[in-house]
Amino acid sequence: MKKINRRDFLGAGLILGASTLLGQETSKNLLPQGEEFIPPVIAFPEKMPMKTISDRPPLLGSARGRELFTQAITPNNQFFVRWHLPDIPTYINLNEFRLEVKGSVSTPLSLSIDDLKSKFEPAEVTAVLQCGGNSRKYYAVTGQATHGVQWDHDAMGCAIWRGVRLKDILNRAGVKSSAKWIGLNGLEKPAMDETPDFFREMEIEEALEDQIIVAYAMNGEDLPYLNGFPIRLVIPGHFSDSWVKMLSEVMVMDTYRESFFMDVAYTVPDNDCECVISGNDFEYKRKPIAAMKVKSVIGYPLPGTAIKKGSRVKIAGVAFDQGKGIKEVMISLDSGKNWSAAKLGEDHGKFAFRPWSYEWEPKTKGEYTIMVRAINRIGNIQPMPHEIGWNAGGYQYNAVDSVSVQIV
Repeated sequence: MKKINRRDFLGAGLILGASTLLGQETSKNLLPQGEEFIPPVIAFPEKMPMKTISDRPPLLGSARGRELFTQAITPNNQFFVRWHLPDIPTYINLNEFRLEVKGSVSTPLSLSIDDLKSKFEPAEVTAVLQCGGNSRKYYAVTGQATHGVQWDHDAMGCAIWRGVRLKDILNRAGVKSSAKWIGLNGLEKPAMDETPDFFREMEIEEALEDQIIVAYAMNGEDLPYLNGFPIRLVIPGHFSDSWVKMLSEVMVMDTYRESFFMDVAYTVPDNDCECVISGNDFEYKRKPIAAMKVKSVIGYPLPGTAIKKGSRVKIAGVAFDQGKGIKEVMISLDSGKNWSAAKLGEDHGKFAFRPWSYEWEPKTKGEYTIMVRAINRIGNIQPMPHEIGWNAGGYQYNAVDSVSVQIV
């Protein structure tokens, strides 16, 4: 990328993100010292006022921050937005829009939105959409700053997605026995020829799993424009970098096609900890990020909240993982020395947010650090911040969450 102008990137955080997308990794002391960039709050179409990290491409976080994550379903008008390329259509004619299915198939397809709604059995899944860089700013808290937009926890949300099973579309097209991969592309395009397309791939066996859908609805409404209208891919349990928005092309392929966003940008070290082990040595075998890790977030109280001694406080938040399901959520009120079980809320499905709550009646004045950690049904547990493995892209952060409050 030869030129960066203010409309393309607003704020230092996104400029750092651009270096990650170009594969330029530097040391852990990347972030400059100084004041934190505070995004303006702007109202976009179909959205409440949101923190605007960039308007081209759109990167929007909820202005409510943590408070949004005390509920199982995230409202469409507060759902985060994360595009990668600046050239996004400002108008789509549904009479002309088609999803093209081609390549190593017996019958290439050109499907309208009406075709998807009328010629296929509808499917629905409640699933978390989470950016691979969600919570990235907390790597810096551990003394290990990273590349990328310094997201708080607000690059995530949970919605009820409705659409068509991808496998039903592929079966209608007739996948040839030689096919091993599918490639997915959307309508967002780079501003310059030398910038790669946002092209994603998956193995054919994964593409034929029941839960993967091509969604045309979100929480009972048409997809919001900024969240991928008219259709987007939904891969429950996986990070959002592969949930292609404005999906326009499904290419069935016999061989893997190397692509920047699969092989360079959204990658972590291909080792057991998925982290950099040897200091500043960034010459390592890579693999793309895929399945999410077990995670929980405190939605209330907010950091710095003043709470009257003796009052009853309902600590609340959400937990989720890659689809194994949340077994329990634990709360600490003494910076991790002792842990107690929180109450789990309604189960909306194995890929969804699991709300949790904990009743607390503080007896003593002073500062308290509330911590939360989740454990899933296969025994995965959130690590403490000092235990989490570091990677240059700042991906997959899932350390124990904490909030400091003042009892007065």
